[in-house]
Amino acid sequence: MSTPEAPSSSLDVLLIEDDDDDALIVSDLLADGAPDVRLRRGRTLAEGLGRLGGSVDCVLLDLHLPDTEGMSGLQRVREAAPWIATIVLTGLDDERSGQAAVQAGAQDYLIKGKVGGGLLARSIRYAVGRRHAEDVSQQLRLAELRADETTRLERGLVPRLAVTDPALWIASTYRPGRRALLGGDFYDVLQTDDGRLRVVIGDVSGRGPDEAALGAGLRIAWRALALAQTDPVGVVDTLQQMIEHERRDPSAFATLCALEVAPAERRLSLRRAGHPPPMLIADGVVTSLPLRGGGPPIGMFGAAEWPPAHFELPERWTILLYTDGLIDGRDGNGGHLGEDGLRELLGRRLDRRPDWRAAPEEMLDELIADVRERNGQPFDDDVAALLIGAQAERPPPGAGAARRRS
Repeated sequence: MSTPEAPSSSLDVLLIEDDDDDALIVSDLLADGAPDVRLRRGRTLAEGLGRLGGSVDCVLLDLHLPDTEGMSGLQRVREAAPWIATIVLTGLDDERSGQAAVQAGAQDYLIKGKVGGGLLARSIRYAVGRRHAEDVSQQLRLAELRADETTRLERGLVPRLAVTDPALWIASTYRPGRRALLGGDFYDVLQTDDGRLRVVIGDVSGRGPDEAALGAGLRIAWRALALAQTDPVGVVDTLQQMIEHERRDPSAFATLCALEVAPAERRLSLRRAGHPPPMLIADGVVTSLPLRGGGPPIGMFGAAEWPPAHFELPERWTILLYTDGLIDGRDGNGGHLGEDGLRELLGRRLDRRPDWRAAPEEMLDELIADVRERNGQPFDDDVAALLIGAQAERPPPGAGAARRRS
């Protein structure tokens, strides 16, 4: 957030005054009370407006000029340069007029003949300081509004995961990249009435508010379709149509990985749309699920197919899903981490934490810390990751609830 520069000790003041004698008095007062003030003059409102510029710190305005009368001159100055402090300097000794001038945007109201050099100098400096403080306060209010909007949008990116089966557990994280507050990574998990577990994780190309909004929209659409128990083929087809209609950038696309798990039968159905394949953890061994059931990212082509891949799960299974921000960094040796590097780090982390199933959230945090250490710097891209498992030794704290780390 940029802020206005604080007023300097030397100020440029524009006097808009048609009376030569009054103008001379103001010049003498400032020469005595504020010799560092640089004074310029406009004899009419039109002439004064033409001299407004970035170097003017304060306007001394007479309300009675050849081309304006009363508050209309003040309004025109405020409209032309709302960032410049304005002091009304007039011969009209009327308290109501002074209040009206301040309400109209003037920082002060001074009466000719009742102002000394010291008072005039202080009034100018106070007016410039107040105008600067008003600018800063306004920018802070705007920043707070933007932060509130960002928070509301992030709630759409990080959902409350809806899993009721106590034999299942979930650990999750979402971390925006360092170059943006928001990104297009998204995920969601829910369990339908028939006990099936539905999972999605995706990544919209690019980063920023538009991509984040598109990611949140895709997630919400996915949840609505999953709750309606729409066939998985229909879900991906509908998301393809949605991204074509909702994206601002016609070249935007999204990678996607959608799972459907039947826990009782230990069967997994997987559809991928240009997304990295999940990793399966079983008996302390980490394997990437085979690259079957894939298709292009949604939104990349007008029409495509995403055939499923089916897998039998072991009795005690855990699946890691992630976005490519987790594997796109460096491996610590000048190379690219990739899926192989992530699988190696995950295997090492499991060896160090044989009891990791009791606290999967901690293990996921430690894995991401390992990846970041290898990368040597904060993540450029957003990172979303999910650990989903069955047959834990005990229900971990917060099972079934998403956790966000930033």
